[in-house]
Amino acid sequence: QAELGKPQRNCYTLPGFDFSYGLYVHRTDGGVPEAIGHWNTVKPRTGSVQKMPRDFITMNRGALKAGYTTAHEFNLYYKAKDIRCKDDEYSRFKRCPPKVPADLTYGITARPCTPLFDLLQHKYKELWMEQQRALTAAQRVEKKKKDKVRETRTTLLRKHPLPAKEESFWHLPHLEKV
Repeated sequence: QAELGKPQRNCYTLPGFDFSYGLYVHRTDGGVPEAIGHWNTVKPRTGSVQKMPRDFITMNRGALKAGYTTAHEFNLYYKAKDIRCKDDEYSRFKRCPPKVPADLTYGITARPCTPLFDLLQHKYKELWMEQQRALTAAQRVEKKKKDKVRETRTTLLRKHPLPAKEESFWHLPHLEKV
């Protein structure tokens, strides 16, 4: 039953003072003494032994010397004598680094700083306005070129009339004897 004269409680009780919220991480949770007294160092990992790839050139040579010719015999030879490549071939020290020019800079080059004096003079606005004026002038010239009247056959004939036809004295052949 509800207590007399008090509202009914409809919430959960909170845990005690010794309760800590969240996850407990063993390496980092030790409070101030651990933060002051210990270095959280990462222990070196033991390098996993990488299995070298098979040396098929040597195995094929050995199979041929042994007199094997079919694929099944070759597979049996591979299982019997599993020869791996040497460490020297895949060593990172054996491979030389790429040759790079002395003056090469890696990454993105830094943007040059904006001159404050040009900003105060509104120089960039003026440059943009000049570009817009040049663009509109070029568009106007191109529009004028398009507005030219095209010449039709009639206008061409008026400028350059065809030569007058000369009268020919040709007659029909069957009327020649008349």
